[in-house]
Amino acid sequence: MILVDTSVWIELLAGRGRRPSADDLLECATCGPVLQEVLQGLRPGAASDVFREAFLALPRLSDPLPSVVFLAAAEIYRDGRRRGYSIRSGVDCLIAAIAIQNRVPVWHHDRDFTTIARYAPLEVLAAE
Repeated sequence: MILVDTSVWIELLAGRGRRPSADDLLECATCGPVLQEVLQGLRPGAASDVFREAFLALPRLSDPLPSVVFLAAAEIYRDGRRRGYSIRSGVDCLIAAIAIQNRVPVWHHDRDFTTIARYAPLEVLAAE
């Protein structure tokens, strides 16, 4: 299973990046923060409605989110800052904490995850 970050979904919805195969999609999962970020960016219309329905059918990790995940996300942010890394998004720390807790890689197109993987036990798959 792979946790697909918002950055990859944005690229795919915009028609950029590598299109996943049907087998790839069977490996995809999402989480609450990605769900929110992706759905809040959809434009109204029939195509968005179809995507929304399919997107909601993906497995969701850590649903609902226990407070321990929020604490882990805060520690990821603080540990990075202590080590001299700048993480631009606290939400990316939350997504990273979910991936770490569930022992799954994050497929991303966002430098925050590459940075987090330098000091935290986060496995990443960078989008092409």
